[in-house]
Amino acid sequence: MLMSFPPSKSDATVKFDGVTVEFPVYSAHGRSFKRSILQFTTGGRIGLSSNQRVVISALNNVSLVAEHGERIGLIGHNGAGKSTILRAIAGVYEPVHGTISICGRVASLIDLTLGMDMEATGYENIRVRSLLLGLTPAEIDARIDEIGAVSELGDFLSMPIRTYSSGMLLRLAFAISTSIDPDVLLMDEWISAGDASFAKKAHHRLMELLGRTGILFIATHSDAVIRNYCTRVIWLDKGTVRADGRPEDIVREYSEWMNSGGAVQPSEGVS
Repeated sequence: MLMSFPPSKSDATVKFDGVTVEFPVYSAHGRSFKRSILQFTTGGRIGLSSNQRVVISALNNVSLVAEHGERIGLIGHNGAGKSTILRAIAGVYEPVHGTISICGRVASLIDLTLGMDMEATGYENIRVRSLLLGLTPAEIDARIDEIGAVSELGDFLSMPIRTYSSGMLLRLAFAISTSIDPDVLLMDEWISAGDASFAKKAHHRLMELLGRTGILFIATHSDAVIRNYCTRVIWLDKGTVRADGRPEDIVREYSEWMNSGGAVQPSEGVS
């Protein structure tokens, strides 16, 4: 169950209480399928539901609390559950067990071009994409000129975006997506946009966005992102929280585990 409450940056919180997210595999044949691949999976746990249907437990009994001011990095191998946590917070995935409680407005930068219409103009896409990000029509009217200026697309904003190069489309999507004022911000890897001249502006704008954000969740494979932007790290392994704590401690534990081929256990006190 997902419960959301009105936005308030100073009181922004995210709470997972015994959250399990499962995906049924309808094409699999029960036990024979499970036996054949259970030992080889690197993603979520494979099991059987009460009606003997094969299910993937992308998250398994996950509990955590995030509070205002925290910048949380999610680490782990591919399939560990990082993106599933982001999508569960965004309301894309609903838990089969447990509850997710969120105080504040959630904004996602997982897919910058979500909802964009290739036949519509740049200006029209600013309005549609901004609505999907949770801005009101009045907020969009107040920001549309600033978004256009950040994109540096000029007269092209009056043209259908199918006429844009991939770099132009990314500039527009980035300018729109970073115009929000979220209580909880979700990112899947750090965003970089455009050529060298635009990248500097993009970095500055992204840092301004983080300054307006109550809580950040970012799934990443980059140690540099963890060191530079995170105050806390959660290490996920097969849909469970393996360790949760200070970035330097958890990154060290994770690196040792990776280098040992998964043989090293977390130290005592890291939970």
